[in-house]
Order: sequence, then structure tokens, then C-alpha cells
Amino acid sequence: MKKKLIRITTVPLSLSGLLTGQLKFMSQYFEVLGVSSNNKNQLEMVSKLEEIPTIAVEMTRKITPIKDLKAVWQLYKLFKKEKPFIVHSHTPKAGTLSMLAAKLAGVPYRLHTIAGLPLVEATGSKRWLLNAVEKITYSCATRIYPNSFGLQDIILQNKFTTKNKLKVIANGSSNGIDTTYFNPQAYENSDEIHKLKQELKIAEEDFVFVFMGRLVTDKGINELIVAFNKLCQEHQHIKLLLVGTYENDLDPLLPETLRAIETNQHILSPGWVDDVRPYFAISDALTFPSYREGFPNVVMQAGAMELACIVTDINGCNEIVKHKETGLIIPVKDTEALYTAMSFILNHKTASKHMGVKCRAHIVSNFERKVVWEALLDEYNTLN
Repeated sequence: MKKKLIRITTVPLSLSGLLTGQLKFMSQYFEVLGVSSNNKNQLEMVSKLEEIPTIAVEMTRKITPIKDLKAVWQLYKLFKKEKPFIVHSHTPKAGTLSMLAAKLAGVPYRLHTIAGLPLVEATGSKRWLLNAVEKITYSCATRIYPNSFGLQDIILQNKFTTKNKLKVIANGSSNGIDTTYFNPQAYENSDEIHKLKQELKIAEEDFVFVFMGRLVTDKGINELIVAFNKLCQEHQHIKLLLVGTYENDLDPLLPETLRAIETNQHILSPGWVDDVRPYFAISDALTFPSYREGFPNVVMQAGAMELACIVTDINGCNEIVKHKETGLIIPVKDTEALYTAMSFILNHKTASKHMGVKCRAHIVSNFERKVVWEALLDEYNTLN
């Protein structure tokens, strides 16, 4: 009889997006149950894609004490009923609520993956509160899995837990990447790519920078827009492709940034897309000036699609990109450095293409999805 494994995230999109294919893989060895917030359509999609049952427990991404206590109680009742061998959580709020509930319910193995620390950018009383919540999460968990070595260092520096509780699975990343799926050869001489360029009014001579992700301050979008606007004063045939959605309630952009996105005809913003590959395929380089990350999927995806990557010198990013070999690494929140890096990529197109090719080779060797899955399965099998 298979042991029960509950995987939990704050929102269903994280179950389907962050862990694509992993739950289905694990269901060969465990009885897997997915738990996330109540979005019927998204949970049904997870069930269909991963071929596992799912259960809704309402959780919020904000600090909502009454709703959070209610969620802990619902999770506690669920864990007492299901009697899982392992509860494994991802995303900050799901981690705190489920680790606390799982400890109260007597779940033997309580695992939490850290894929980024929002508190890194917090100050004052908010930082104190987030630090306290982080320590509660770690104390309730039996093991903590930072998804990058740099993140592990930050956790130890802040004394959130002890080193013997921490482990980075494989070479990092929560789920690795399917490099067969993210393969630029699939889009060579593609009619789909030609049509997409026409729809976005991208000319053949245009050099396209792309950003993929949430359009928020923490991702460095304010700096990116300033740097790109400066570049536009010097070059005509360039475009900036912003693929993602805004989060105006959680992390809004500056008003002048929003105005620039609306008024600069060289900036294209198609919003959320289900398949990012065609957008990487029409691009020449990734710009990803994020303030903080865990182990960013976007950089792996872009690299696998043979794009040179401009990233900030933060954990995860600087573990994927090798400076001047597979991309360029710049300081955080440095608009001038970002502009200089974009200028270099634009003025050295052959070197840029070579960096992209080397980036794919590095990702295939170190971050292939099945490597991460097998390493996590090995970790589960050590629990007894």
C-alpha cells in the first residue's frame, strides 16, 4: 500500500505551474493529494493534468489573521482525516499554515520548500513580523529545502534554523526544466513565430529584449523601463516585450513607469500567456533585473531557449548564469548597469547568440527536470 503524500501551495496556479509534472511522477510511488485555495476551475485543471485528487482550503497571500487561523483549523482537520506520511508545502503562506497544522496533527514528516524570501526587501516592523513567521514555519517543519544554495546561505545568515535541517535538492530549483519542451529548434522557420511577430508588429530587423514574470517593483521593472527608454534614444529597431500581469494591490509599479509602458511604442505588453515558448522564440535576450528570487524558472526557460540572459547578482540567478559566458550579471537596483548590459548585448549580437547557446548546454547538463524529480524521490525514500 502506498503511503500518502500531500503537496500544498497557497494558490492552485502554483501547484500546476511551479510543480508541472512532478505530482504525476510522484503518484507512481505515493498516494498524492493536492491542496490549495478554492478556485474550482484551476483545481480541476490540476487534477486533470497531474491525474491526482485535489481539495480546496481557502488561503490568502496577504496577512489576514482571522482567515489564517480558519485555514490552520481546516488543514488540521484535513490532516487528521487523511493521516499523510508526508506534508510537503511550497509558497510562503501555505508553508506557514500547513507546517503549523501538520505539527499539531502529528504528521510524521513536514517538509517545506523555500523558493524565495519576500522579507529580504522588507524593513522595520514588517521585517520583524516576517522574520518571526519564517522562524515559526521552520520550527514546525522537520526538513527545509531551499531551492538554491544562495538561499540556503541567507537562511543561515538570518539564523532562521540550523544547518542540519536544510538541504538543497539536486543542483537547485523546485522542479527543474523540461529541456525537450523548451527547445528553440521546435520554432525554427515556424509559421507560428512569423504570425506572432506580425501580430505584435515586430519587424525582422528589430532586436527584442524580453521580460517574463509579474510586472511589479520587486522584479526590477521600474529600472528596466528607465534603462530601455534611454536605449530607445540611441536605437530605432529595438523592442521590449513585457509578458506578465500587474499586481497593483501587492507591489505596484511607479506611476511614471506605467505611463512609459503605455506611451512608448517600442514596449509591447501582451499580458498573461499560457505558452511562453513562442515569446522566447521571437526574442533575442532576456532582461531579468529582479531584487530577489529563489531559483527562477524564467531564467532557466529563457536559457533553454538559447537566449543570453541579463540577471541581477542574487541567489538563483547567479547560480544559473555565468557572467560573460552564458549571460551578464549586474548589481541589484542599478539602472545604469542594466542599461550598459543591454547596450553590450545589442552591440555584440554574435557574442550574445554564443552566450545563449552555452546557456542551454549548461541548463541541459545541470537542471533537467527528471534529475530534480529523482533526487526528491530519493529524499522521500530516506524518510522512515
